Amino acid sequence: MLDKFEHALHVARKFPIARTLAVIASVSLSHAALAENLELRAISADLEQQVIEWRRDIHQHPELSNREFRTAALVAEHLESLGMEVQTEVAHTGVVGFLRGGKPGPTIALRADMDALPVTEQTDVPFASTAIGEYRGQEVGVMHACGHDLHVAILMGAAQHLASIQDEIAGNVMFIFQPAEEGAPPGEEGGAELMLKEGLFSEHKPDAVLGIHVWSAGTTGTIGYREGALMASSDRFEIFVKGEQTHGSRPWGGVDPIVAAAQIINNVQTIVSRQVDITAAPAVVSFGKIEGGVRNNIIPDEVYLEGTIRNFDMDIRQQIFKKLETTAVHTAKSSGAEADVHIHEGYPVTYNNPELVQRLMPTTQRVAGTDNVHQNELVTGAEDFSFYANEVPGMFVFLGITPPGQDPATAPSNHSPHFYADEDALKVGTELFVNWVLDYPKS
Repeated sequence: MLDKFEHALHVARKFPIARTLAVIASVSLSHAALAENLELRAISADLEQQVIEWRRDIHQHPELSNREFRTAALVAEHLESLGMEVQTEVAHTGVVGFLRGGKPGPTIALRADMDALPVTEQTDVPFASTAIGEYRGQEVGVMHACGHDLHVAILMGAAQHLASIQDEIAGNVMFIFQPAEEGAPPGEEGGAELMLKEGLFSEHKPDAVLGIHVWSAGTTGTIGYREGALMASSDRFEIFVKGEQTHGSRPWGGVDPIVAAAQIINNVQTIVSRQVDITAAPAVVSFGKIEGGVRNNIIPDEVYLEGTIRNFDMDIRQQIFKKLETTAVHTAKSSGAEADVHIHEGYPVTYNNPELVQRLMPTTQRVAGTDNVHQNELVTGAEDFSFYANEVPGMFVFLGITPPGQDPATAPSNHSPHFYADEDALKVGTELFVNWVLDYPKS
């Protein structure tokens, strides 16, 4: 194989026209050589069953963001039993395990999120949640409606397998069990951002961070990947439109903030359609809440608007922030009103390092099957895995969980009370983590 590679380079030097073909050939040969030299590490049937049992237990005992006490205790006990260095109470309830391999090499971080959602489960599985929690001062049902129970079980399984072959590992593995991916309760900090703020990567900064999210839009075992931007940034905005109260029969006696607010809503839509380069990256600005007034014949003195911004480019994100404020302030002023704009930055764009994606592509294809690995469409949902990937090269993929024979397009989506996960996907997810760790130094 090396002889063929050297010959291709020799031809390229003599004949410049052949240079591009030589490069393509070298890449193909290198991927082929890598595939030949890599071994698929499959987990045992016993470990697969254990992962399923962990998943069911966690599913039956879900906990809301920053309240993952039972889940964290289960994880910490497991990692300690494997002989790892374990940190607890990171970002309130986070757990971090550190496994030192038997050979020198890079440090790879693997992440799973632990929190559930304020959703009342409506599935008929025997381990369905009946848990009750408190969310924004109200009593609510609690359910793992986004699959974080699978994420935790998968990473616990990967930790067990990798610890059992610790001497074979070139480098180190950081196991991140993160709270509050769905967002910390009002008035609290949490999630990936707080873990980093508390020094997650200070002592052991990884060379790469890898994450998996189960996905009802894919058939069990399929993998959706994308180089570059995968998931949108997510930001919340508030606009307080201030006018002057007057009687509805005499609008000229005051300043109508309702009309001004309506004009702001319409004009803001021109930001994406007319003011930013939509060929660079898609974006969405949506209003989700309007409050104002108490009676049909009284023009109020204030209207409150709230909405979300989604976008796939960090520079365009900043442009939208500035244009939103400019548009709202000047539109209100044209009606004699005032607009006070507050933008609350949320999760950044989830960006997959292209080199890392390609580096681990042979492994991903070997574990899931080449035909089961496909490029994912852009997702306007957001993920705080993005904070890790802003610090070190990151890769985040979607793992399908809708059973074969069922159309993923009609399956209950993530966050639905009917959300269902085919547990056959647990094996694929666990083996992805295991093989990514083992293959990264070789690739």
